[in-house]
Amino acid sequence: MKATLRNFTPFVAALTVLASLDARTWTDVQGRKIEAEYVSSTDTDVTLKLASGKDATLPLTKLSSEDQAFIKETAASGGDKAAPKAAEKEGDGLNFDDPWPQTIRFSEDPQIKVVTEDKEQKRFVYESAHYRFVCDVRLSQQVVKGFSVMFESTYQYCRALPLAISGGKMTDGKYQILLFETKDSYVQAGGPPTSAGVFMSGKNVVMVPLTSLGVRPVGSGYMLDRDQESGTLIHEITHQLTPGQYYAPGAMGWFSEGLAEYTTATPYRAGNFKVKSNFDDIVAYATAYGKKDSRGRALGTEISAPAFKDFCLMSYAQFTGANPNFNYGFGLILTTYFLHLDGDGDAKRVKEFLKALRAGKTREDALKVLLDGRTYEQMEEAISKAWKRKGVEIKFGKTSIPTVSDSE
Repeated sequence: MKATLRNFTPFVAALTVLASLDARTWTDVQGRKIEAEYVSSTDTDVTLKLASGKDATLPLTKLSSEDQAFIKETAASGGDKAAPKAAEKEGDGLNFDDPWPQTIRFSEDPQIKVVTEDKEQKRFVYESAHYRFVCDVRLSQQVVKGFSVMFESTYQYCRALPLAISGGKMTDGKYQILLFETKDSYVQAGGPPTSAGVFMSGKNVVMVPLTSLGVRPVGSGYMLDRDQESGTLIHEITHQLTPGQYYAPGAMGWFSEGLAEYTTATPYRAGNFKVKSNFDDIVAYATAYGKKDSRGRALGTEISAPAFKDFCLMSYAQFTGANPNFNYGFGLILTTYFLHLDGDGDAKRVKEFLKALRAGKTREDALKVLLDGRTYEQMEEAISKAWKRKGVEIKFGKTSIPTVSDSE
């Protein structure tokens, strides 16, 4: 799950009408309107000038699609001084021509470091090569090592996928992860109450309660439980590394979550991702509860889905609102189709789609690249035929609300 600020209301209350001629009306995803002056933006955030003259920064995903389009156009026209730096940073690692990885084996030194363990302040800070993780309870050496290897191997996996997953922002040279002993402390810190974990793009941090992970309490600390899954961290780390352009309307939801579901469904153990043989695991994760009956979206093998166009253009509020379990699962179904079943199975069209997103295309303009001359109806037919050969029946409907089949 990708989220931003827990509550937009304090920010709205702080904004008043500006006298500046450059001020414009902004609308958030809940339809609330404010007026402020555009200052600058990055791929994930926008900075606005308040009536007090101070600048305030908030995540792009909190704004309407129209406002996000305005920001992209302004940045492209040179009105955004912050965008070139962000683009330059994400320009590295455009590995679209690389081969698909077969296996990810993290065998390097994770460079584990205990920064501080302050019991009185409930602040325990650990580091690996690319990550800094802060917890409110002491973690055993085993847990620190297990997490470090997981973080670093997920980083390696995401970077190895030939999809130019070149995003992510470091703070003081590290990606930030916040871990919480209880679900209550996670929610108090801003984690959505119904979530198992979240990537806060505005703060560039992953937040996860230990209750969502493969750990168990032992004495005053925690130990890894090898029988438990810890895909929540893999999912959120994937979000953290995903370029901001891949969250644009047209890819927002179905692909941004589908990609995170894809890495989560790939078998992982002790620093190893079995990428080459992950297809059956992905099908089991999407249609049932996984091969080990421990996790999964359980959509079944007969899926009644919304129209392809409607699903791909769904707002993020809609995607995570009415039926998130279905939407996440079907996002994985569509993402897997474009990665492995479309055309020659070489992900050619989805790579062109991602390039189009990087070039600033959104919504139907971006989807046209994915369609590659096909109509939406032809696209639905191709998806249904491909998945039918894999034992999954998909029936596309005419609305954006998935229905339950009579057999379920």
